[in-house]
Amino acid sequence: MARKRRNFEVFSMSFLDCMCCGFGAVVLVFMIINAQVVHDAEAPRDDQTGETTRLQIEILDQRKNMVLAKNSMEQLKDEKIRAEDQIAQIIALIEKLKAELEKLDKTTLAKIESVEKLQSDIKRLEDEKKRLLAVEAERQSEGSKVRRFTGDGDRQYLTGLKVGGERILILVDSSASMLDRKIVNVLRRRNMSDAVKLRSLKWRQAVASVDWLSAQLSPGSKFQMYTFNNESRPVLKGSDGVWLEVGDGKQLDEAIRTLRRTVPENGTNMYDAFELVKKLNPPPDNVIVLVDSLPTMNTTETEPGMVTGQERLKYYYEAEALIPSGVTVNILLYPMEGDYNAAIVYWLLAYRTGGSFMSISKDWP
Repeated sequence: MARKRRNFEVFSMSFLDCMCCGFGAVVLVFMIINAQVVHDAEAPRDDQTGETTRLQIEILDQRKNMVLAKNSMEQLKDEKIRAEDQIAQIIALIEKLKAELEKLDKTTLAKIESVEKLQSDIKRLEDEKKRLLAVEAERQSEGSKVRRFTGDGDRQYLTGLKVGGERILILVDSSASMLDRKIVNVLRRRNMSDAVKLRSLKWRQAVASVDWLSAQLSPGSKFQMYTFNNESRPVLKGSDGVWLEVGDGKQLDEAIRTLRRTVPENGTNMYDAFELVKKLNPPPDNVIVLVDSLPTMNTTETEPGMVTGQERLKYYYEAEALIPSGVTVNILLYPMEGDYNAAIVYWLLAYRTGGSFMSISKDWP
């Protein structure tokens, strides 16, 4: 009988035992090696430990430095902000100072201009003071003036003419010869209209002279003004033989206005004019005569025909004899062509009575 074969088994008990033992040995070796590795790993080397410690210290130092740097940077940022604020404040202060400086410059300039103006005002006031002192000195020496007269160019007149006194008599020649300095022009003008006669330069000059004289009178004095040609008449009607108060100058103004409207005409009767000096009561202490030539008559009626030089001298001396002693006579002569004796006899009259004689130029006053 044939023998029955047994079945072949790959994993037998013996094989498994061998495999288990082999694996167990491997595991054991692995565990031994691993334990050694762990031990080596957990027990670091001394040189590496020191290096690590040094690196850690450096890291700490760097972190510290970084923190310090960060703090310094923050401080710098704060300082920068404060510096910017201070710069802004300084800029604002500079602008303010510039504005104040500009204001002060303007104020200083204004003060300089003000000082210069004050200096100018002081100088002007000093000049005005000097002028007023001069005027006051003149007023005290000549008496207060109630009227003002200004000639061409505001001229000042140093005449030596005595216009003071308590009672001043002004005699104005209003004869036809006062129309011009030349005889031929007098003959031509006396036949013209009154308007033309009033515009005569010689007559206007005589009126301006009276205007100037009236401005020299003292307010406390008295005056009388007469015109004379063939007869004598008071310039102000109704004032014959009466002394007028200078006062505030109103009567003087009216007398000048009336004189400007008086027309020169007829001959020259000086006898009638000088007779007034005797008639006035009380008599004048100063007589001012405005005349251009010797008289041509000694009565109110004009005689026909020519009057010689000798006759005119005779008429004059007869009139001069009427002047009382002690009366000052001042002469303002407006020279007439051909009458050479007039200047001599009138100068002698002024000299003898203690008065002044003036031969008037064409541009006075």
